[in-house]
Amino acid sequence: MTENSENDWKAQTALVHGGVTRSHFGETSEAIYLTQGFVYDSAEAAEARFKGEEPGFVYSRYANPTVDMFERRMCALEGAEEARAMSSGMAAVTAALLCSLRAGDHVVAGRALFGSCRWVVETLMPRYGIETTLVDGAKLENWKAAVRPNTKLFFLESPTNPTLEVADIAGVAALANEVGGRLVVDNVFATPLLQKPLELGAHVVVYSATKHIDGQGRCLGGVVLSDREWIDEQLQDFFRHTGPSLSPFNAWTLLKGLETLPLRVRQQTESAGRIADLLADHPKVARVIYPGREDHPQADIIARQMKGGSTLICAELKGGKKGAFAFENALKIFQISNNLGDAKSLITHPATTTHKNLSDEARAELGIGDGTLRLSLGLEDGDDLLADIERALDVI
Repeated sequence: MTENSENDWKAQTALVHGGVTRSHFGETSEAIYLTQGFVYDSAEAAEARFKGEEPGFVYSRYANPTVDMFERRMCALEGAEEARAMSSGMAAVTAALLCSLRAGDHVVAGRALFGSCRWVVETLMPRYGIETTLVDGAKLENWKAAVRPNTKLFFLESPTNPTLEVADIAGVAALANEVGGRLVVDNVFATPLLQKPLELGAHVVVYSATKHIDGQGRCLGGVVLSDREWIDEQLQDFFRHTGPSLSPFNAWTLLKGLETLPLRVRQQTESAGRIADLLADHPKVARVIYPGREDHPQADIIARQMKGGSTLICAELKGGKKGAFAFENALKIFQISNNLGDAKSLITHPATTTHKNLSDEARAELGIGDGTLRLSLGLEDGDDLLADIERALDVI
């Protein structure tokens, strides 16, 4: 029998054991190295460590043993050579986008983005001389039409927040390769279990680990994954000097979250599929968008690049804002919150929360109406969730 090495482990095994570094105490659970700095045996040893001639940790803003375990476990799950964990999902997105750009470069991004991501692309980048173009990311020809001689980076979410639009990751990645650019994919809605952007040709993957990776609403975190050369040559200095580092305690919490990720995502996806079907057939619902249904606008792309639906649903209720608010307020199990990927089922009204800073025209372009709601399924019993939805629909 051949030896089963860490590189051969399946996802569920890697998420429990991947990247573990034990101290001399031989602890079962990963240790929390809650320290700012590290000591050296001699002045010569300190010099060698700072020169990179001797392996080891220097300062927890740069690297930390607990954070390193989280990074290595994420690499095992994602199939990436290297990763850098960060203090939040937005820290990860901002670092992944800005670390390799210069004034005069051009970025093409899907217009369907989380509000803060869109602010980075639309508002922050132009302040520093970086040109940007937003496109309808569901159509590959729009990406091609937006390319300029100075295009260096492509950025997309898939599925998107909140309308669950899906982009052709392989197609955009091929386009990036043609023009010598790189594709950055925010994969938070799919999770690394349902979609593998690196396998589809993407160059960089980012996550808000705050969401499914923690999965229990406890802490903030983010992570950027790519090949080792890009991490070392583009991201590392930006990360080291700007300081978006992840707390060792949060890294430990995220390690615990990863252990149960497959179990949680499986149940949440199953519940999401059942509720999406219920909503789609209800007369008080104008439309439902769910990647696990055949009526999704990009169902053909989903079949090629996703292994399952999603833990989230986008629904447009009849009755506009008044109807949406009445529905939210009538729910007993679903909680009103702008978070997602939690063990608790959550619901939010994007037009007045996550996407409130967009203009009416921009929201309309994205398909976000006054009656649009985003549901994030938790771990409650599926029958209880269905009953909660049905009761709330009765009040509209």
